[in-house]
Amino acid sequence: MSVRVSAVQQPATVARLAAPIASGCALVGAAAYVAIIDPANPGTHLPSCPLHELTGLWCPACGLTRATHALLRGDIAAAFGHNLLLPLFLGAIVVGWLAWVRAALGRAPIRWVTRVPPWSGIVLAMVLVVFGVLRNLTPFAALAP
Repeated sequence: MSVRVSAVQQPATVARLAAPIASGCALVGAAAYVAIIDPANPGTHLPSCPLHELTGLWCPACGLTRATHALLRGDIAAAFGHNLLLPLFLGAIVVGWLAWVRAALGRAPIRWVTRVPPWSGIVLAMVLVVFGVLRNLTPFAALAP
């Protein structure tokens, strides 16, 4: 069974996909830059964490750029050493982008994403806060990037 797309529908679909595709290309470009340029070296033109610059404290996202660099270079241990929550952040980016593409195509939302319990946002916020606090305490210094 074949599906015909009329000439009127096709440009509309392309227009709806333009933003997610452009964002995906930007993410791939940023990933390529982070893979090539070591963010730990000075002069990389990558922004530093404003919270860490102002207070000296590590936020839950501190070390994600270095972790992504290590992951893209194949050093999984170093990636987790920079930020244990890397899979959580990368997973959220991928799922969010895929949901955006599905919505642009007019498809139903990803089923398991719509079944996430309402309290999961509170649990996620608590995990981020606890991780952010623990990585700034001396006994948990290994959590710092």
